[in-house]
Amino acid sequence: MSEAVMKSNTKQKKLRFKRAYFAFPYMLINAVFVVVPLAILIGRAFMRDGSFSFGNFIEFFTDSRLPATLGRSFLIAGLTAIFCLILAYPLAIILSNSKINKTAILVLLFVLPMWINSLLRTYAIRSVFELLRINGSYTRAVIAMVYDFFPFMLLPIYTVLVNMDRAYGEASQDLGAGNLKTFLKVTLPLSVSGIMSGILMVFIPALSTFAISDIVTEPKLFIFGKFIDEVFETSSESLHNLGAAYSFIFLAFILVTMLAANKLTGKNETGAGVL
Repeated sequence: MSEAVMKSNTKQKKLRFKRAYFAFPYMLINAVFVVVPLAILIGRAFMRDGSFSFGNFIEFFTDSRLPATLGRSFLIAGLTAIFCLILAYPLAIILSNSKINKTAILVLLFVLPMWINSLLRTYAIRSVFELLRINGSYTRAVIAMVYDFFPFMLLPIYTVLVNMDRAYGEASQDLGAGNLKTFLKVTLPLSVSGIMSGILMVFIPALSTFAISDIVTEPKLFIFGKFIDEVFETSSESLHNLGAAYSFIFLAFILVTMLAANKLTGKNETGAGVL
C-alpha cells in the first residue's frame, strides 16, 4: 500500500464522525439546566446565617406543621395512584388484547389529553366540578389529579402487557390453570415492572404538585409542594435556604423510592411465571 493511500486512510479515520457525538449537546444542556441548579440547591440547603450548617434539616424534622402537611400530601398522592391503577390496569389489558389496536390508535385516544396544556385541563375540570356541584377539597384534588396523571399510569402498563410473550399464558392454561390463576401467577407478575413505573410516574408528581390543588380546591389544601412554594415566594434569604433544604430532602426521598422500586421490580421479575 502506498504512503499516499495510508495517509488518506488515516485522515478519514480522524474525520470519522461518531454517533456518540450526538449526545454532547444533550450533555451540555443537562449540565447547564440540571446539574448546575442542583448543585446550587444543595449548596444553599447547607447554608444558614451565612455559614455551613445542618440547621435547615433540623428545622425540617422539628417543624410542627410538617407532619399534617406531609400526611395530607401522601394521602392525596396515594389515593391518586391507587385510583389510576384501578382504572388503568383493566383498560390496559383490554387494549393490549384488542385485535383492532395493532397501530395503538385506541391508546392514542386516551393519551391525547396529555397534548393539551396541563393548566388548561385543570381549569376545565374545575368548571366541571362547579357545574356538577362537586364539593370537598380532597375529592376535587384526587379527581383532578387522576384526570391529569392517568395516562402516565396507562402507558407503562400497556407497554409491558402488549410486549408480553403470550406463550407463558398459553402454557399456564395447557397445564390446567384457569383464567384467574393464569392472571395471578403469570400476567400480574410479568407486568409488575409496568405497574411500578406507573405508580412512580403518578405518585411522585402528585406528591410534589400544588398548582392542581390550588386551582380546584376550596378551601385550599396546604400540601408539601405548596409549603415549599410559599417559602420561595418570600424575599427572605434564610427562608430560601430552608426551602432548598426541604427540596433536597424531597429529592433524596424520590431517589430512595426509585431505587427501592427498581430492586422490588427485579425480584418480582425473577420469580415471574412460576406456577
